[in-house]
Amino acid sequence: MEERDDEKLRISLVGPMHPYRGGIAHFLEKMEEGLLERGHETVPVTFTRQYPELLFPGKTQYVEDAETTADDPERLLDTLNPWTWYRTARHLATLDSDVVVFKYWMSFFAPAFGLIARYLRRRGVRVVTVVDNALPHERRLGDVWLGTFFLRACDGLIVMSDEVEGDLHELGMEAPISRINHPIYNTFGDPLPRREARRTLDLPEDAPVLLFFGFVRRYKGLHVLLEALSQIVEYLPDVRLVVAGEFYDDKSFYETLIEKHQLRPYLHLHDGYVSDDDVATYFSAADVAVQPYVSATQSGVAKIAYHFERPLIMTDVGGLAEMMPDGEAGLVVPPENPGALAGAVRRFFDEDVQAELTEGVRREKAKYSWEPLYDAVERFAGQP
Repeated sequence: MEERDDEKLRISLVGPMHPYRGGIAHFLEKMEEGLLERGHETVPVTFTRQYPELLFPGKTQYVEDAETTADDPERLLDTLNPWTWYRTARHLATLDSDVVVFKYWMSFFAPAFGLIARYLRRRGVRVVTVVDNALPHERRLGDVWLGTFFLRACDGLIVMSDEVEGDLHELGMEAPISRINHPIYNTFGDPLPRREARRTLDLPEDAPVLLFFGFVRRYKGLHVLLEALSQIVEYLPDVRLVVAGEFYDDKSFYETLIEKHQLRPYLHLHDGYVSDDDVATYFSAADVAVQPYVSATQSGVAKIAYHFERPLIMTDVGGLAEMMPDGEAGLVVPPENPGALAGAVRRFFDEDVQAELTEGVRREKAKYSWEPLYDAVERFAGQP
């Protein structure tokens, strides 16, 4: 066996990475980049099939340029084929890894991840998981049992909100838990001049612009924001709401609300996945990002907004309000309350608090480094 530097860890990462798209893939890819910069060796492993196409609510699971290269993760795990679970487990066990790190966000993955984790632990390999959701936003029969099956097979659990930590305690987890802040996504380039971004999106240069960003599901509350917009336009007649993300719900539900309240003139709809190259344009064009979630644990979208130094208006659900002090970096309102949401938008523009809140974002973003995540992985791997 090769000699190993005591300070250098071999860390295997398991979860969605290229050619898969989305925030979780971005997270793992950024995590790998940072661990490499710290001098560790990484072994990324991803799926041959993440979801069955019939069950995936979007148009595609893959980035536009899905061509693989020699630097891409090994694609070993098919979530529907138990044989590949054993194949992945055996492969990971032969790598002489100090720790295997999973990214976990829904119980669909628990059978495969749980079997792999148990196989590894029986062979002396430490297993750590970054837990986005201990319990899913939209619960189904068996979620608790499945989540428990996997999470109890872990040596350490990393969480990014008090809400998720509380859920783990509720599930009776005995493994050590490390609570960190969700790091800021800084992989989408620098902000653009507002005029340039608005010209690209065909938005009025001086209009108040709200941004709803990310895929659309009921728990994200776009329907609440549309109800609020019908009130907002009464006192901000030149307002624009940019909705940038793929509809995972039936779009006709939202179209009905738009027609009911005659909102079409105030909307800019980008119904589709926003490529990495275009993220900066949407955030740079906006005055404020709005997260009207009905339920949540934490939010990667909020951390993108922080990167682009955009204040937020968000609902007080799950761990959202933990990451943004009300009145300092944004405004917090109760969930499922269009009137309160409309009132916060009015306050944002009428009281001219944008500059103050933007300065608060700059102060807050300093708290959201990636380093505590890497520190937690090193601790769980047994490194002093």
